[in-house]
Amino acid sequence: MSVKKRESPKSKSGSPRKKRERTRRQIACNLLTMFLVFLRTILDWAIDFVFSFLYEEQKFQLPPVENELLLQSATSIAGKIKNKEISCEEVVRLFIQRIELVNFKINAVVDNRFPEAIEEAKVIDKQIVNNEIDFSKKPFLGVPFTSKESTAALGQNFSIGSLKRKHEKAKEDAYIVERLKSAGAILLGVTNVPELCLWSETRNMVFGQTNNPYNLSRTVGGSSGGEAAIVTACGSPLGLGTDIGGSCRMPGFYCGVYGYKLTTGCINTRGMGFRNGKEPKTMVSGGPIVKHAEDMLPFIKCIVIPEKLPLLKLDRKHDLKQLKVFYIEQPGDLKVSSVNGEMIGAIRKCVRALDEITVVPAEKLENIKQFEKSYDLWRYWMSKEPGNYASALVNNEGEACWWLETIKVFLGVSQHTLPAIMKLIDTQLPLPKDQWAQDETDKLKKKLTDLLADDGVLIFPPCPTPATYHYTTFFRPYNFAYWAIFNVLGFPVVSVPVGLSKDGLPLGVQIVTSTNNDKLCIDVANYLEKQSVIGWEPPFRRN
Repeated sequence: MSVKKRESPKSKSGSPRKKRERTRRQIACNLLTMFLVFLRTILDWAIDFVFSFLYEEQKFQLPPVENELLLQSATSIAGKIKNKEISCEEVVRLFIQRIELVNFKINAVVDNRFPEAIEEAKVIDKQIVNNEIDFSKKPFLGVPFTSKESTAALGQNFSIGSLKRKHEKAKEDAYIVERLKSAGAILLGVTNVPELCLWSETRNMVFGQTNNPYNLSRTVGGSSGGEAAIVTACGSPLGLGTDIGGSCRMPGFYCGVYGYKLTTGCINTRGMGFRNGKEPKTMVSGGPIVKHAEDMLPFIKCIVIPEKLPLLKLDRKHDLKQLKVFYIEQPGDLKVSSVNGEMIGAIRKCVRALDEITVVPAEKLENIKQFEKSYDLWRYWMSKEPGNYASALVNNEGEACWWLETIKVFLGVSQHTLPAIMKLIDTQLPLPKDQWAQDETDKLKKKLTDLLADDGVLIFPPCPTPATYHYTTFFRPYNFAYWAIFNVLGFPVVSVPVGLSKDGLPLGVQIVTSTNNDKLCIDVANYLEKQSVIGWEPPFRRN
């Protein structure tokens, strides 16, 4: 009779020696990580210290508003126009005057149609007097709006920040501009963007640099930087943005307003840069940039493709007591600066407020490995976007040569900004392997989809720090990754303002939900604003 050998304990879990080796490796990795984080923290401090000597602090340089209507939500303004408490012409003239008053300091609006806007307002006023308007189809009737210069608006500049397109004018409205106009909104003008919209600071060789209304020495982010700047400065109640790597949310955060990215695939991309609306797949989306949370839902309903509206369940009511709250303080991508204490404080403030009403306590998430590769994943999927960047850089008239353009930059004769050349060089570098990138994306999407389901939100840092000095972005080129990862996933996200830092700069968080759960995103933002946990604070002293 054969006797079965008893399995050695060592064969189940490995020898003690191998365990010790794994432990030593893990300790070594942890120590190396801590050392790299320490070095990065010292470098970030040094960068800010040096730049603090280059710039004068320029806080609260904008004049206060003289009419309280400029502070109000677009929804409130629309209601006043509907009830004949104020004429549409008066509203339009007020915002035009405000733009003329602040724009020379912040350089946000780069082309305008003020005379046409006033004439359109006069026509609407006559229609209201004659009861010719169906207000149910015009939620923003008579309300002014602005849009980024890279989104086509008939007759307006359409350079996309490129010298090669300096004199280009849009021959038609982009789909999302068209939709907002059909909702009754009146376009005042278009706002500044980085060259070809691919940099996290708004500066180009056509219109120059946009300054942060809270402190003129600080960045507004990109690419909807001009849009967020003019909205927070009270020059526009409605900002129309687009977002492929944080382009609505980043400027929204830096400028202390709400920046929203819709669930990907719910808008038509026609007229957004070189896009024709027929792209098979893209990470780009769009959304509102506004001062008040209540404006997000009606805005979204205006720009979404009508057939897609049922998917977003925008009329669904949520019981926030049943909400499941998850949060992350340090996502862990070593290419990105560490999230600082004030930003972590903003996250905890929102979590505490939601914890007070929810049945299930909030859960802190840690060690989600895919977040540690946020930038790498975004860069991979960005390479799959339609179009040829080298060709787009020269307005599709041939292709730009990376090494020749690099030489031109150093000789000071280039027609392109340094970030544009950096992007051109980046297109020549090796990409992550297809299988790895696709697998890691699928794992993260499934993990978060299962976790959030239809009743969960993730509170996530938008950026490691508040708005930094102009040009410091060159030393922190990957810090946008915590916005960009959600473009990879296609989830709806809103960046919300959570007070000001000790330096008077906006703090904020991202509120994330799973695909098509845009309404839950908005409901949570509305609740937190009503509880005075989040909300826009003017970048000027109140009278």
